[in-house]
Formats: sequence, structure tokens, C-alpha cells
Amino acid sequence: MEKSCSLLIHFDKGTPALANEIKESLEGNDVPAKIDAMKNAIMLLLNGETLPQLFITIVRYVLPSEDHTIQKLLLLYLEIIDKTDAKGRVLPEMILICQNLRNNLQHPNEYIRGVTLRFLCRLNETEIVEPLIPSVLANLEHRHPFVRRNAILAVMSIYKLPQGEQLLVDAPEMIEKVLSTEQDASAKRNAFLMLFTCAQDRAVNYLLTHIDRISDWGEQLQMVVLELIRKVCRTNRGEKGKYIKIIISLLNAQSTAVVYECAGTLVSLSSAPTAIRAAANTYCQLLLSQSDNNVKLIVLDRLNELKISHREIMVDMIMDVLRALSSPNLDIRRKTIDIALELITPRNIDEVVLTLKKEVVKTQNAELEKNGEYRQMLVQAIHSCAIKFPEVASTVVHLLMDFLGDSNVASAIDVVVFVREIIETNPKLRVSIITRLLDTFYQIRAARVCSCALWIIGEYCLSLSEVESGIATIKQCLGDLPFYTATEEGEIPDASKKISQQPNTTTVSSRRPAILADGTYATQSAASETVMTAPTLAQGSLASPGNLRSLILTGDFFLGAVVACTLTKLVLRLEEVQPSKAEVNKASTEALLIMVSMLQLGQSSYLPHPIDNDSYDRVVLCIRLLCNTGDEIRKIWLQSCRQSFVKMLADKQFHETQEIKAKAQISHAQPDDLIDFYHLKSRKGMSQLELEDEVYDDLKRATGEFTKDGDDANKLNRILQLTGFSDPVYAEAYVTVHHYDIVLDVTVINRTKETLQNLCLELATMGDLKLVERPQNYTLAPESSKQIRANIKVSSTETGVIFGNIVYETSNVLERNVVVLNDIHIDIMDYISPASCADVAFRTMWAEFEWENKVAVNTNIQDEKEFLNHIIKSTNMKCLTAPSALEGECGFLAANLYAKSVFGEDALVNMSIEKQDDGKLGGYIRIRSKTQGIALSLGDKITLKQKGPA
Repeated sequence: MEKSCSLLIHFDKGTPALANEIKESLEGNDVPAKIDAMKNAIMLLLNGETLPQLFITIVRYVLPSEDHTIQKLLLLYLEIIDKTDAKGRVLPEMILICQNLRNNLQHPNEYIRGVTLRFLCRLNETEIVEPLIPSVLANLEHRHPFVRRNAILAVMSIYKLPQGEQLLVDAPEMIEKVLSTEQDASAKRNAFLMLFTCAQDRAVNYLLTHIDRISDWGEQLQMVVLELIRKVCRTNRGEKGKYIKIIISLLNAQSTAVVYECAGTLVSLSSAPTAIRAAANTYCQLLLSQSDNNVKLIVLDRLNELKISHREIMVDMIMDVLRALSSPNLDIRRKTIDIALELITPRNIDEVVLTLKKEVVKTQNAELEKNGEYRQMLVQAIHSCAIKFPEVASTVVHLLMDFLGDSNVASAIDVVVFVREIIETNPKLRVSIITRLLDTFYQIRAARVCSCALWIIGEYCLSLSEVESGIATIKQCLGDLPFYTATEEGEIPDASKKISQQPNTTTVSSRRPAILADGTYATQSAASETVMTAPTLAQGSLASPGNLRSLILTGDFFLGAVVACTLTKLVLRLEEVQPSKAEVNKASTEALLIMVSMLQLGQSSYLPHPIDNDSYDRVVLCIRLLCNTGDEIRKIWLQSCRQSFVKMLADKQFHETQEIKAKAQISHAQPDDLIDFYHLKSRKGMSQLELEDEVYDDLKRATGEFTKDGDDANKLNRILQLTGFSDPVYAEAYVTVHHYDIVLDVTVINRTKETLQNLCLELATMGDLKLVERPQNYTLAPESSKQIRANIKVSSTETGVIFGNIVYETSNVLERNVVVLNDIHIDIMDYISPASCADVAFRTMWAEFEWENKVAVNTNIQDEKEFLNHIIKSTNMKCLTAPSALEGECGFLAANLYAKSVFGEDALVNMSIEKQDDGKLGGYIRIRSKTQGIALSLGDKITLKQKGPA
């Protein structure tokens, strides 16, 4: 059988020492050479060598040495050598070391005594330990605490031996006496640990006797006390009340480790509001007092767990949690905001929004790192608050509109999307938002933000003054017409002239295909992301070129088409609100001139890329519309666009409500479950806290929180047959997948009439899987079975394979027999779960991720939506495309799917399928991820499952 190992040392296999060299060095008088030789001998032994010839040499030349390092190495050597023969009997030569150990235990130097006592903790041979017991007990009263604390541990390990209770009958009583007189904190902790492990009743009695002094005990002892309380309360839930009082008293301890453990213990043992509130307060204090970011993240995880199970208590803590935003770390800030957003109520919304507004103002300080990302996070949080509680929108929308010209494009996009939603959902704010937007429009530097802002201006400028201001603002930002002159066109070879026409602009362009909202691809030339850098003059001054002009001169004709559409809407609305026909005709003529100038620019050789067909068609449509307007067309442009936006918002709201309802409908308990009535209970001698705890235990029992889900059917699905029924050894495995490791419970049955010796389960892995333990050898009687457990670590999300064989020997045959096992395939679906993300985030990740796997559609399913649902179910992903976008029958479907792995990896899928003439589905499914493994594994899964249900 594989030996247990209590020692692990790195060993360089490149230069192994020879046994003869080690022996020569040990026989010499050079102390440093002896030390090196002992180290080499230990390393060789740890790596499977036996070195039997060295034992006598070490007894003769190393045992008498007075050097402390050599004595320490000698004990390590004795720890790892075989002390028994094949039948388990102690080797006779071990008698030689017994006397040396006894001498060490009586040595005048306390270090030698201490390390020898520590060595005895790892000794399992009763025959060697028994003669040393009187010396061990004598060390319990040694003057030095180092010796005493190791003597206590030695007593504990001897008492835990199979015959330990006979060897040390009164050990618990002795240790209890030591505990009552001991002054050293570490020795007291060891003594209490011994009683906790070997005589729990004595430990409990000692704890309850000294209940008033627990707060004065050392950190190590307090940690063991908490461990004892957890163990006692698990076995005897009725006594929880008095122990919870102890935990609450320890919340004021000096040690932060003890305080953290106390809070965790309180949450695990009690559901009483007083206890949970105390734990939450403790976590919030740790969040502010600890400087280590890892500690803050762990504490935030604990607070998140409390939020899920005790939301009503955590709601009162929201402002304490938000104080963690003072940390500069983005991960901490993100987690803090996520927790806070789920705790907002009508009572605390004003305070929360005020805090978030202050944080937004702080991000204007250019000295701080990653301000743009943090501001984007805050904008999204405020957006979420304003959607849930529309009344707060008025207090934040004007502040956020200052950031429409933000150099961080993602943050500016979030602001403009927020403004677009608020202006529709809060009609009272429409006038002030439009006025502010027209005042700040010239500051906007990003093309996508300009597009959205122009749409808002076109849809929500309703009064005469607003419409006229809208047209004037757009004209001002476009500058003087034409966009170029004929002489400039002739001077194209002069590069400096051309550059002077587009000052202070930066084009962030990508020739890679971009994914559109409907899941289709478009080349990002027309809609390239263009950001203007700050001009040399003061930002937004009239002397600087207009933002729209500069962006259009970089070749962004998609924006040009949006300008044309906005001007068309404003002119059409001007016809309704302006009594003077002449003014309407003048505005219409100016709008037509702007559109024609755009077309002229797009078809000239002034720009490297001509206008794209889509933008050209849209501008031409606007020109035709202004030249000849019909009532039906007017209705479409002035009403239908807004109605479709309102419908989109209503759909979004409806699906969020449906998700909340679905979560609320999960059943926690069966109708016939037992309920204890708290009013009929005896309250004699119970404190308020104990009473609360009883009530909440009853409530948890009634709501089914104490009952675990019975997933017996799922267990049966996870049992895999590894060998055939006719094999001499039958094996099957039950696979349990935890987040970062896989546990195989393998049942091995001997089907023969012979005893199988040295039976070993040998496993190997492929992919990012690693075996944790070395295999052990077992002996299996005829027709008996054995449970073997194997642990495998997982380091990334990809499909892995575990394969191996069972090797055994029989008494009749000398050679070893091998039974090859079926492969175990670890499914990627165990590691990924459905998740949500914003469209903007999805597209950003799609552009960034470098691994793409393209799977051609090959299926028997003939309905597009049925195929989409089949893929969603097979891949455990979530469809981000709104159901309203998937409605109708057009023979084409495009959808985005998203999932996240337990390792935090993102999996993106885009499905583009169409119904072909023969009725079959064709198209492609594209998978993108940051790592190769998840893209390949997900592709293999889709290829395997896409045919349809078996």
C-alpha cells in the first residue's frame, strides 16, 4: 500500500547523489558535509529510493552528533524510513533509535526536546512510542513553553493511536489540569485542541466554566473555541442559544481573523435577525478597516451571500457597503455596486443616488487611474436606479449630461442611452433634457453618441422654439457649406492641405466584420468608431470646427445619413408648428442643400473611401421625402419611430418582470411539511436572542430551507460503467463535478473466486485536468467490493477526458492482469451557466476575442426557432436577442447567445440561419472566446447535438 507522506521537499532529479558518496560524508567529521549528505539521503528516500545500507552508518556516526541541524535532519530521516516489515511488525533495529529518542526528550537543550516531541506526533508505531511515554509526560511541566506546547501535541497524537487510550488512560484529565495552570497562549491553544479532539465534553465544560474570560484569550485559542462551537451546534442544535452569546461576545475581539470567523459562524448557525445584523455589521467594519484588496473581495462575497438569504436585514446596511467605493480597485467597486443595486428600496434610493452622484463628480479628477471605466460603471448603476425609481431621474440626468462629451466612448454611450430612456419614461423632464442636450451637443466627440443624440433631437423636439433650435444646432455643428471646394479637390496630392481639413480627430477603425444588433455582420468602414480629440482652442468654442463636420470629413457617412434623417424629421415637424410657409420652405431648402453637399462629398475623390450604398440610399430617400411629402409617409416618420422605441422599452420591462415572477414562484416546501408553532413552545429561561433563533429555525423548516434537494435521479444519470459485465473486475464511477475539481467515486467489484492482490486503479487525463493523488494498492477478497475515490483538479473550461485501467495480481499467476476502462468524458456544460450582458458589452467582447470557431449548420430540425431553442438547451446558454426580434416568419433568424464559466471566462455565440429552398436549415454558428479551449469544446458540443433530439 502507498505510504502516507508528511514531508514534501523539492528535488532536482538532474543531479542525484550516489549512496556511496553520502555514506563517506556521513562517516567523516566535517559537519557541513554531514548536513548536505543527510539532506541528499532524505531527498532520495522521498523519491522512492530505499538506501537500506545507510541506516547503520547513521546510527553509528550521526546519532551521537550534538549539532542541532544534524539532529533535526536525523528526525526527518527517521520520519520517512520504513519502520515495519511487510507483515506490519516493527523492525528490530528500531530499538537502536528508542534510546536516542529518550535521551533527546531529557536533553538539557529545549530545542532538541521540542523537535523530538514534534517528531513523536508523526510516529504511528506503538512499540516505539510506548517506552517514551514517561519522558513525554515529564515534558508537560518543562519550564520552557516551546517544549510544553509540543509535549501536549505529542500526548494528543499518542492518545489518538489505535491503542492510545490504553497507553494514556488519564490523558484528558492531565491535559485539563495543564490547561487550567498554563500561561502560554500557544500551549493553552494546543491543550484545548487536545480536549476538543479527544474529550469534547471536557472542552465544553472548560469553555462554559470560563465563559466570562473568553475575550481575554489569545487569537489561536479563540479560533479553536469557534471550531468547537460549530461542531457542538451541528450535533446538538437545541443548545445553540448559549453558544451564540459567546460568538457575539467574541465579535469585539482584537484579532480580525477571529472577528471574521465569528461572523461566518453566526451566519451558519443562526437565522435570528439580531445575529445576522451583528454578522453584517462585522463584515462592513472589516470592509473598511482592511487594506488588502483580496480580503475586501472575500468580505464582499460574504455580504453577497447574506444579501441573497437575508435581504431585509442587508437593506439597512446599504450605505455601509457603499463606503467600500473609496477603494481604487475596480473589481471591488464593481462588486460593491452590484450588491448595492439589489438592495435599493424607496426608503434608501435618495441616499444611494446621492452617493453615486458624488462618486461621478470625483471621476472628473484626471489624476486618478481608470476613471473612464469607473464612470461608466456609475452611469450604468444610476441608469438602473432611475429605471426602478423614475422619481430620482430628475436629480441625476442633468449631471450625467455633462459627460456626453466624455473621452471614454463607452461611458458617453451609456449616458446617451440613459437620457434616451429617461426622456421617454419621464415626460415632465422632456423640455429640460432637450434644452440641455441642444446646449451641450457641440461637446460630443464620438460618432455613436452623436447618432443617438441626433435621434433624440429628431424625436423629442416638439415646440416651435425647440425645432428651430435643433435645426440651428445641427447647422452650426456642420459648419459652412460646401464641405470642400473644387480647388481643394484639385489639390489632393498636397497631404498637408487635406489634413488641415480634419483637425484634432482620431479614427478608431477596424476592417474586421462587426456584429449588428440583429446578429448579422457588417464591415466597419461606414460606421467606424470616430473619437475627436480636444481641439487646440477651448473645447466647444465657436472658433473650433463643428463636431459633426469633423466626423463626416473622416468618412463617417453613417453619421451623415443620421443627420439627414434628423433634419427631415425636424423639417416635417416644423411644417406642423410653424405658421409661416416661407420659414418652412427656407428650412427645407437649407436641409436639402446639406444633404446634397453630403452626397457630393461622398462621391468625390476628396476622401479615400466613397459613400457606402446604405447611407447613399438613406440620404436620397430623405431628399425625395422633403421634395414630395405625403400624409402616410409623414405619419411613419413622425410617429412610428417613437412607437417602436416605446414598444422596445415595454418588452424590456415585461421580460424583467417575468424573470422576477419566475424566481418568486420557486417552491421551497411541500404542503404537508411539519410546522412547529412558536407560541405553543415553552419560553422558560430563554433570552430574546435564543427566542428569535427558535422562531427563525421554525420558519426555515416551514419554508423548506433545511431540506436538501433530493436529486437521486440526477445521481443515477452520473453513474458511468467503466468495465464490461464479463470482466473479472467490474467497475463503475459516480462523477461529482465541483467548481474547481472533479471527484470520482469508483466502485470496484471482484467477480472471481480468487483474492486479487495489489489491485490498483491507474488513471491518466487529457486536457486541463490534473490528478491530485498517487494511486494506492488494495487487496480484494473473492466477490467483495471496494470504494476508491480519486480527486482531479480542473484549471480551465474545456472538455477533458479521463482514461485508465485496473491492474491486479492473483496468487496463481505471476504476471499482472490489466482491465482497460472506458473513457470518462468531462462535459463542458458542467462549467458554464447562462448569463446576461449588455449589447454594447457583447459587441466589444466580440471584437476583442481572438478565438473563433465556425460551425456549419447541419440539422434535421426544420423550424428556425425550434432549432434556436434546441441549441440554447444543449449549450446551457442564454439568448440575448429580444423575443420580439425573433417573432414572425421570414425564413431567416439571427440571435446572440451568452454564457459565463465558473472560471470567469466569457462564451459568445452568434447564430445566423436561414431556411433553404428544400426546406432544410442552413447557415453558421460562430463561437468566440478569449481562450481556445472553450471555443473548441463548445463547437464540438454543438456539432454533436445540432442534429436534433435523439
